[in-house]
Amino acid sequence: MLAAASEQTVSAEGRLIGRIPVRNIWLLFLYASNLARFHGQHMAEVEDAPDFPSLVARLLCYAVDRRLRRNLSRGYQRREAILPRVRGRIDVLRTYSGDLLNKGMIACRFEEFTFDTPRNRLVRAALDAMAARVDDAVLSHECARLAGDLGRQGVEGVKPSRPEMSADRMGRHDVDDLLMVTLARLVFDLLLPTEDQGGHAMTQVEKDEVLVRKLFEKAIGNLYKIELAHSGWSVNQGRPLAWQIAYLTPGAQALFPGMKSDITLEHKALGQRIIIDTKFTSILAQSQHREAVLKSGYIYQLYTYLRSQERPDDPLSLNAAGMFLHPVVGGDLDESVEIQGHQIRFVTVDLSQSSLAIVGRLKQLILRSNEHSIGDLTVSARN
Repeated sequence: MLAAASEQTVSAEGRLIGRIPVRNIWLLFLYASNLARFHGQHMAEVEDAPDFPSLVARLLCYAVDRRLRRNLSRGYQRREAILPRVRGRIDVLRTYSGDLLNKGMIACRFEEFTFDTPRNRLVRAALDAMAARVDDAVLSHECARLAGDLGRQGVEGVKPSRPEMSADRMGRHDVDDLLMVTLARLVFDLLLPTEDQGGHAMTQVEKDEVLVRKLFEKAIGNLYKIELAHSGWSVNQGRPLAWQIAYLTPGAQALFPGMKSDITLEHKALGQRIIIDTKFTSILAQSQHREAVLKSGYIYQLYTYLRSQERPDDPLSLNAAGMFLHPVVGGDLDESVEIQGHQIRFVTVDLSQSSLAIVGRLKQLILRSNEHSIGDLTVSARN
């Protein structure tokens, strides 16, 4: 049986997470976070990192140090003050009610530049969090030092709220902040398990598995969106699939489950659409009589996705194809079957290979679908 990528062991070499090279974890992160432009950069920091938290901390320190050397991005802060001269707009009511003119003063409302922006506060909070989380004493000290440098620039250490971060939009001129802010977000996202108190204690092996699974699910859709953008493929993520229901009792309306595919690839010129379901857990199981057998539950799921969408007014749905995509460490699987006019493939991608080989393999899966005129590909990232 193929070795599943979820089988995690801590490498003594310090460059693997489980049996997956850290550089490939970084590759998944870049695509999952829409940061493919940084692919091939910072490889020295990547190769030196013993685990993903250390990798995030190293790159965050690098990005923050570079921004401090080139000056942090600034924002505007609204202020009110009583001044001896006019600045901004005059607060007429406060000026006259306080008889400020006779005192040679005037109440003003104005905006001034500040480094204490939501994005900079998020970065400082992330540095503080990583200083307490990483095991490397030198790296921990560097995180704390940079957090202190931000504090001396006037950046508070309180993590901004989600509405504050939503209002702080990244523009075309903020590309230098993109990597720094994305890494800071990662510290507090589910992609990087926290050490907060809770009802379930996670071992390092479990944390690594959660990390890679979430990165893999997010990365596949974004990778196809980027790599196939100029090949005529359209990619949709989170596409709802509707049941063709003729009748539903009132009680069933609230109880009936919905369906949603995480990614849909469609090529109108070629008349193709393919449904891909990414499975981080192995698509193979053992039976009483066979050492390796495809999991029936997965087949039922994708079969339902394909057949339930058939409609005469949607020709692509009549020969839609499906694909299970599963990560492994060592090994290769690419088998297919046709059921009632729908081809279903069972394929793997080896995360122990080079980054170029991984990207090439994923692109080749779609090109091969073209050669065999496989109809419809929808990608659904499921656990």
